[in-house]
Amino acid sequence: MKLYETLEQQLKKEPNFVTDNGELKKWVVLNKAQNFDEELIALLLQEPTLKEKFFKEIAGVTVFNQNLFVQFLEQKNYLNDSYTQYKNKVGLTIDGKYLKQRNEVALVWPFKDCILEGGQSREEDKREEIFFNEILAQDEITQLLEPKVLTNAKRIDKDGEKPLDQFNRDAEQNRKRGLPEDTITDNLIIKGNNLLALHSLKKEFAGKVKLIYIDPPYNTGGDANIFTYNNTFNHSTWLTFMKNRLTIARDFLKNDGFIAIAIDHYELGYLITLADEIFGQENRLGIISVVNNPMGRNQAKYFSTINDFMLVYSKNIELAQFNNVILNEDFLKSFDREDELGKYKLKNFIRVGGGDANLKVNKQSFWYPIYVSPNLTEITLDKKENFFEIYPITSTGQERTWKLSKKSTEKILHDLIAEKGSNGVINIMEKYRVEKGQKVPTIWSDKKYNANHNGIRLLEKIIGNKNFSFPKSLYTVLDTVKLLTGPNDLVLDFHAGSGTTGHAVLELNKEDSGKRQFIMVEQLSEHINVCNNRIQKVLELNNSNHSFIYFELKKYNQFFIEQIEEAKDTEALLQIWEQMKAKSFFKYSVDLQKFQESIEEFKQLDLAKQKELLCEILDKNQLYVNLSSLNDTDFACTEEEKKITKDFYRL
Repeated sequence: MKLYETLEQQLKKEPNFVTDNGELKKWVVLNKAQNFDEELIALLLQEPTLKEKFFKEIAGVTVFNQNLFVQFLEQKNYLNDSYTQYKNKVGLTIDGKYLKQRNEVALVWPFKDCILEGGQSREEDKREEIFFNEILAQDEITQLLEPKVLTNAKRIDKDGEKPLDQFNRDAEQNRKRGLPEDTITDNLIIKGNNLLALHSLKKEFAGKVKLIYIDPPYNTGGDANIFTYNNTFNHSTWLTFMKNRLTIARDFLKNDGFIAIAIDHYELGYLITLADEIFGQENRLGIISVVNNPMGRNQAKYFSTINDFMLVYSKNIELAQFNNVILNEDFLKSFDREDELGKYKLKNFIRVGGGDANLKVNKQSFWYPIYVSPNLTEITLDKKENFFEIYPITSTGQERTWKLSKKSTEKILHDLIAEKGSNGVINIMEKYRVEKGQKVPTIWSDKKYNANHNGIRLLEKIIGNKNFSFPKSLYTVLDTVKLLTGPNDLVLDFHAGSGTTGHAVLELNKEDSGKRQFIMVEQLSEHINVCNNRIQKVLELNNSNHSFIYFELKKYNQFFIEQIEEAKDTEALLQIWEQMKAKSFFKYSVDLQKFQESIEEFKQLDLAKQKELLCEILDKNQLYVNLSSLNDTDFACTEEEKKITKDFYRL
């Protein structure tokens, strides 16, 4: 019998080492071995073959050869494919132990949706992008989150690009925002890994952002191909990706700030749990259902999905205030009707009648809003500017809504007018409540399903092409910014995509003469190009005097990762390997000489594994040039890069 079969048979004698399905709990055994567990050692000693293999006699004492046992179990059980064996051969270990054997390991996802583009449609499910994630020991994470050097900076306005001299810091605008007078007031678009970009922006903008709006990857069905990780951990993978970013995002919010996160039903429950942990369940203001396809998705087997969701959290619910604005006007108007009496509202709802399984729409229930002037001297069914709606309160104090016929409404109106006091004030305070602010509904209608407002068509109209799939609708973002920010506030979006958030900010500034500021982060070159072109074109169409600053995080190892990801064959990867040897920074745990000596074995791996391995041996602390290396000659920072970097960080 093979040694492994003997080992497995012996270990299964202990019930705690076996799953309900009869499988060996592999990691339990490993953990026991690493801790010299007496129960495990006694079990191994009972079997002569295992005793001979994994123990040795030293001065009359039987000693457990822990390293040999763990190595055997790893090789025979977990790491039995050629790729992993090759990784081990070239030394992806620390202190002689594989990373998974170390107790202080942490999951790290340093590569944003540059490689993980989204998963917001079934079309994207078929793509075979590679999302390079890995397990790093904590002592390998030393400089990953340091601020980075800036490069390729330029100012862009309605007339095009201009060299960047310095960042603007408008003291007057900052005073209106209640921020330090030397805070940067330029609109910013940043190219780079969004997790690392956030850490670079933190010193300048922490505690200063009124609204964070993000439309992150949805992790829909086919993302198992994008997150190259055990499918059992698909949700964990996505949640780790999100947690890293949401945790630092919270630091950017003002105490009265908000975060709005677009998501669909696949990860809604998981995201709520995560966001509750980070922002506090008590700060969850609502879950908005955004109707973006009233006809539903085609070929739906069960429910036909017509909506996505948006989670809204405050930084501190005690300080959170919505603006009193009208949202989704077209949607609300679709519920209004007029007759000879004035305006009334049609209550649309769905019911199932009797034993009939067909859904029916009941359009027979009406209610009539009654409006009162601010000084309570005039009451009417006609909605007038600055008038408030009133609703009934029962004798027990329960708040109710209207469900009345026209005749009943007219009688109430007549009685209220008749009860007007000698001072001309209508007596409504005991029987009615006054709604002095808009109640924001949790169902929004998004114009993007309308052919004239479709996100793709709108983007095509602005920049003249269709090179961005499924851009976020302008109108949901516009309403979100309108509801949650004031004219001088700062808005952050670190999943910028096609630049919808920046576009919404500019449109709203035009509408209310505001000076809202946006900061957007994106990594994909093609997305950044769309984003820049879109915002520049909006400035041009609006004849705006505003501008934005574009800059990039200066790449180092990230340059090689992007080349690796784009390589089409092994020959291209070998050429990249030669460049890496000359210019890149490698992990200290990698034996480069063994790697070079084993190059023929490397060629036998499939292309995806070759790419993964080349990415894995690069030092992730050097993806971009750290600020601390600004004057290091190895990184060859130009004088222009030094100047703009020092200005940004106020060095």
